[in-house]
Amino acid sequence: MKKLKYIFAALLAIAFVATSCQDDDASFGDIVAPSNIVVTTEIVGQDADNPYGDGSGVVNFKATADNAINFKFVYGSVAANSPIGEVAMNFSNLGINTYDIVVIAYGAGGTSSSTLVTVEVLATYAPPEDLLELLVGDGSKTWRMKSEQPGHFGLGPVGGQIPAEWYGAAANEKVGVGMYDDRFIFNADGTFTHITNNTNDDPTNDPTGTIFGRDGLVSELGSGTGTINGADVENFPYNDYSETWTLIAPGGQETLSLSGLAFISYYCGGNHNYQIVDRSVPNEILLKTTDGNGEFDWWFIITSEEEGAGQDPFETDFDNLVWEDAFDVNGAPDATKWTYDLGAGGWGNGESQTYTNASDNVIVEDGLLKITAKADGGSYTSARLKTENLYEFTYGRVEVRAKLPASQGTWPAIWMLGEDYQTNTWPACGEIDIMEQTGQDKNVVLGTVHHPAVSPGAGDSSSTSAPTSTTEFHNYTVEWRTDEIIFLVDDTVFHTVSNNAGLPFNSDFFLILNVAMGGTLGGTIDPAFTEDTMEVDYVRVYQ
Repeated sequence: MKKLKYIFAALLAIAFVATSCQDDDASFGDIVAPSNIVVTTEIVGQDADNPYGDGSGVVNFKATADNAINFKFVYGSVAANSPIGEVAMNFSNLGINTYDIVVIAYGAGGTSSSTLVTVEVLATYAPPEDLLELLVGDGSKTWRMKSEQPGHFGLGPVGGQIPAEWYGAAANEKVGVGMYDDRFIFNADGTFTHITNNTNDDPTNDPTGTIFGRDGLVSELGSGTGTINGADVENFPYNDYSETWTLIAPGGQETLSLSGLAFISYYCGGNHNYQIVDRSVPNEILLKTTDGNGEFDWWFIITSEEEGAGQDPFETDFDNLVWEDAFDVNGAPDATKWTYDLGAGGWGNGESQTYTNASDNVIVEDGLLKITAKADGGSYTSARLKTENLYEFTYGRVEVRAKLPASQGTWPAIWMLGEDYQTNTWPACGEIDIMEQTGQDKNVVLGTVHHPAVSPGAGDSSSTSAPTSTTEFHNYTVEWRTDEIIFLVDDTVFHTVSNNAGLPFNSDFFLILNVAMGGTLGGTIDPAFTEDTMEVDYVRVYQ
């Protein structure tokens, strides 16, 4: 492997020698060149016994100036921009060395002023070869957020535990916000490349993409029109870019440091140093950083493997087909297999539909079961089919091939309920939701179990990306075993729940298919809604 060139970084104070010059000290109209530039420097680990720092080579710079709107810090070929005038720079030459840094303050109309800052810094850290190999490899490694893993992204109190004490994202929870299509390349020459949309990207002719970040901080990156969602900015327009990357070790902690405004996956502002918390899993790194406000610690799991790479095919415990409906006879659903829940109210979920068994709402046509929700004056009708008292079972694999409705406010569900629900009131009877989809996000599906330890509330749930769920058929599957309940889409596992004798998942359940309108997961219904359909190709049970 080629010998790599690195620059290493840190923070704490040293006196400096500064000379300044005015590039343009004239004013015309409201355009005034910046003046009164003041720069302070901090060297990490500097004290009476270590006047040149702790050996990490990291220096933190803070600049202020009258009438300045941006700052640039330049050392050799390295340049770091900061609208707030704060950057960390990394100096890698081993031993004690003196460096001259040009600090440029920019004002309106392109006016600028500059000053020269001199620092004397000790660098003793040499990154281990196995870490360099992990990041760079043969020069073709590309990294991404490991979105399919629960807890791949989150935040908590500064200095808190990981996984975070406050929040960790479910698998693929943030699909569609401008995060999961980012790619990161740590080039051998020390260049960091951020591709902001790998699905449409050829850097030579299409650098466009969007990113995900924190409201109030993303504006540091420039102007844009991303969608504000609570404390976040989603799909903020941002092109591919290149900065530099370095490895440092302040306080002995391996740290990935990015220059300028570069970042990993979610822009949280200010601090562009990412502690390497764990790298014990092959081709995977757990990173942590503190946001620009010093308010939260954020963490990210990145991987250099594409989703599904290296995974063994799922192996089922159940391969004997014991029950199925292929919906191959036109007309009403087979009455020996299906009955109905009828009526309104949504059984406590605040739903807006009335369930019927009318052919307008449920019919078998052309080899498909069609459950159609329809607008009916100021209300809605739909259908809910079930196998209660017709087919009930304990353990097995349920596979349902279906295409889901696309309209806002529709809440399709493929699920199972404990047959003793009338005497063993929910959630004590247990519920297994093989597939649910909210009315507001048609790019994601959920798999969930409900039982007394986790319900009422969200249940034990996870989600997975399903961007073609409303335009294509997919297999929605649950593998119900004595020791675990496994949820899959198209034979890919996205959620696993432990089962044991203390849970209600060890007795007979029956199957349910329905499309609700509004309610807990359906949310706001499109006011222009007329009708939409869930189509089911087949339902199969294996034991």
